Amino acid sequence: MMKRFSTLILAALSLPMTMMGQGWPSDYNGVMLQGFYWDSFTQSAWTKLESRAGDFKGYFDLVWVPQSGKCLNSTSMGYDPYYFFNQNSSFGTADELKSMITTFKDNGIGTIADVVVNHHGTTGWWSFPSETYNGTTYQLQTTDIVANDDNGGAATQAATDGVTLSTNNDEGEDWSGMRDLDHNSTNVQNIVKAYEQYLVNDLGYTGFRYDMVKGFDGSHVGDYNTAAGVDYSVGECWDSNSTIESWINATGKRSAAFDFQFRYNVRDAVNGASGSTLTSAPNWSLLNSTNNLMHDTNYRQYAVTFVENHDTEQRTDDNQDPIWRDTLAANAYLLAMPGTPCVFYTHYLAYPDEIKAMIDARKAAGITNMSDYTNYRSATAYYANAVTGKNGTLLVFVGSGYPEPASTRYVKVLSGYHYAYYLSLSTEVAFADKPSGSYSEAFTTTLTAVSATTDAQLVYTTDGSQPTATNGTVVASGSTVSITTDCTLTVGLLVNGTVTSTIVRNYTFADPNAVTYETPESGYTYHAYFIAPSTWSADTEVYAWAWIENGANYTPDNTATWPGDKGHVYRIGKSADGGFVWEWCYYGTETVPPAYIIFNNGSSGVGTNQTANMTFTDGGWYDMSTTVTNPTLGITGTSTTSTENDTWYTLTGVSISKPTQKGIYIHNGRKVIVR
Repeated sequence: MMKRFSTLILAALSLPMTMMGQGWPSDYNGVMLQGFYWDSFTQSAWTKLESRAGDFKGYFDLVWVPQSGKCLNSTSMGYDPYYFFNQNSSFGTADELKSMITTFKDNGIGTIADVVVNHHGTTGWWSFPSETYNGTTYQLQTTDIVANDDNGGAATQAATDGVTLSTNNDEGEDWSGMRDLDHNSTNVQNIVKAYEQYLVNDLGYTGFRYDMVKGFDGSHVGDYNTAAGVDYSVGECWDSNSTIESWINATGKRSAAFDFQFRYNVRDAVNGASGSTLTSAPNWSLLNSTNNLMHDTNYRQYAVTFVENHDTEQRTDDNQDPIWRDTLAANAYLLAMPGTPCVFYTHYLAYPDEIKAMIDARKAAGITNMSDYTNYRSATAYYANAVTGKNGTLLVFVGSGYPEPASTRYVKVLSGYHYAYYLSLSTEVAFADKPSGSYSEAFTTTLTAVSATTDAQLVYTTDGSQPTATNGTVVASGSTVSITTDCTLTVGLLVNGTVTSTIVRNYTFADPNAVTYETPESGYTYHAYFIAPSTWSADTEVYAWAWIENGANYTPDNTATWPGDKGHVYRIGKSADGGFVWEWCYYGTETVPPAYIIFNNGSSGVGTNQTANMTFTDGGWYDMSTTVTNPTLGITGTSTTSTENDTWYTLTGVSISKPTQKGIYIHNGRKVIVR
């Protein structure tokens, strides 16, 4: 009997790790996208996310989406769950969800479900819905609620109503306002396991993000993952590094965790303080911290790193903890380092091309979640790490004034505001600095030969054919290629007559008319125009913050909350350099015009995410740093003009004889601005 028992143990130990649910794959080279932000019901609708699958392809291997079950509130981010098996949510229908997941899968993208099982919503105190899945009926009971729920409030109400709660207290932190579930209950375990199997088997999810895992013991997460058979699981254990590691251990290392301390390192460096306040300058040396999962070789595999999320982003209230500036530099550091980076959706929408180019460099170097790194330079003004990938070393600089690395060891492949990427010459790869994607106008991409061979060249084609020593255009490193139409750019490294390390970029051009332009509502009191940087996409949300010093602000209802008013900022056209043109209109009751105005993309940072503080002029034009006297508008047919000609139409198509007030009109087939 003992011999048989020993044999069974050995057999169990020899099972592949995937049978147990490995938490997060080792040597994983993928990048994740958090595909939502707070109240992103339009941008994160299943149909909208599905439409971006081609853009995500090859860059984001996983997309974490909002909790997809139906909630009590008609409009909800999903953190007040009511149904398990009804997937008609604020982001779309169950059919739209399935279609999105399928399309993602067809493009090599896995979908991560937001699993909220610490607590559950009810109608009243105790009413849970009954649901049937695969012929079995599931329903939570009052005995599935922890005995000390709601800080004892549930027990008091239970005594009044004559119902029975669980005899077990909460294993972790309480979540007031909803019923905290007892995960030691067999009924709760059965429901959660069936629910997760439904997410995987019926809907096609790849893995899970667990909400508020500090509310129940980590061992349950390990058990649930094993039952569902997933390889991707990440928990929101919002705490110190030691607590996060203890939680990972409690899952049996069957789940990864978000690396909150990595995030705090970046926040402190960017904000320039050991805290969330903004000082006069960043302190990049604060990145030189060992207090995070990413640094610990024993837990690096389980580190899902990030620099912003829906809980830390600046929202309409004041209790968030945002990164105030240097969004691009923060993402450059994130995407160069080991761990599995998770990019925040608002950052991606603001800077899609830059972030995708960073991912191209990460994958060119072959960086994984278990790569090693060493500090290269550390100073208040700048910081650099050398990260060793499977193909070569990626050297990331953030900050300004840093010394150029030796050209005998590294070559620059990317640079931008307060960041630069260098690849070691031993990487032996061709690189193009413009990523695959859809563009609105012609552009050039710089080709770089990353090679230890001094006279290495590049050969490229734009017709999809494979470049060879005799097929394609041969150019020197640093040459640019003009892209003016849809094409497949294929570039190879040409060394001693042999082409190796071929890369592919797929470029398409969007119909400029595919962007929807908006018509401001009539009846505004004051207004101003803003020409956004060309790096801000059509999906970037633009806010206006107008105010009088020590006086009124011009947000709706004088709510006085940064980043200001976005509901009355309208995308009306495009400038000649490709930036979208926005018009802010004030419809409030203030009779004195603002003294100052700032335009921003929902975060902060002068010169990158927001304009300077600029003197307000009614009907004035602004860009990121100045008042624009004579704006050059062009590629959408927008222009400035006098009102001397006839044949005028409003943007709603109403014919008028001549404009009598400032605004946007159609004149002789062109969109014009009457000033």
